[in-house]
Amino acid sequence: DESLIAGLVPGRTPLDHKGDFGHLLVVAGSVGKAGAAAITGWSALQSGAGLVTVATPGPARAEVALFAPELMTEPLPFSDDGELERGASLVAMELLDTRDVLALGPGLGQGETIGLEIRALVAESDRPIVLDADGLNAFAGDLAALATRRSSLVVTPHPGEAARLLSCSPSEVQADRLLAARRIARDADAVCVLKGFRTIVAAPDGQALVNSTGNPGMATAGMGDALTGLIAGFMAQGLEPFAAASLAVYLHGLAGDIAVEEEETHATLSTTALLRHLPAALRRLTNEDLDEP
Repeated sequence: DESLIAGLVPGRTPLDHKGDFGHLLVVAGSVGKAGAAAITGWSALQSGAGLVTVATPGPARAEVALFAPELMTEPLPFSDDGELERGASLVAMELLDTRDVLALGPGLGQGETIGLEIRALVAESDRPIVLDADGLNAFAGDLAALATRRSSLVVTPHPGEAARLLSCSPSEVQADRLLAARRIARDADAVCVLKGFRTIVAAPDGQALVNSTGNPGMATAGMGDALTGLIAGFMAQGLEPFAAASLAVYLHGLAGDIAVEEEETHATLSTTALLRHLPAALRRLTNEDLDEP
């Protein structure tokens, strides 16, 4: 709840510049799913990250740039279908040399080559990673492989993705969500964000928080991409993975709640509407005085 979360929001001073708030690399998107990459990058900027670069298959690059001109873009090798091709992980590794955090997975697709490139990038990256969506599907049935990496990790499965990681059914995950989140966190040696009603944030040592914000209108396309961007954006600003995930989950739900309070219904709430209300959620959480220098 707010008493646990409010103190985690990164502060700012008049002397700060964009380089003080981190540079995030988002590896996401494909032809037809450029929106996933764009939403991830834009939500990271909304978290306060100083710089965000979205690396996406070449044909999707223009769509990402048009979504938000503040996003920098880089092309990745692509197949005839507009999805990741061999060598993409090498290009992404070069880009990571000058970035602080990696957000990986939304909208990439699930082909064999894509999975191999994702696994190579997770194994070799020495930067903290937030792994979501197709990034998680690359490790379906092989959760232990996530533990053999060089950097800290946050995984953000919904119940279906969690079931694939644990080689069980979604109904088994939902029957004991806390146990499932803790198992993933322990076996992957990572922070696990198990999405859904009362999202759970679990650490490898068993510590877990249950989120108090959010509403049924958030069961719609793009919400997970926005959450991934928020977590990665806070990590780029220096928060540790568990703190970044906890803050992002609470703020994400709060923005959705404010959107419904002010102008939306559960049926019409969209991810872009939630993103519009993130500033109000941050202000409510921090009681920021805009007149203060």
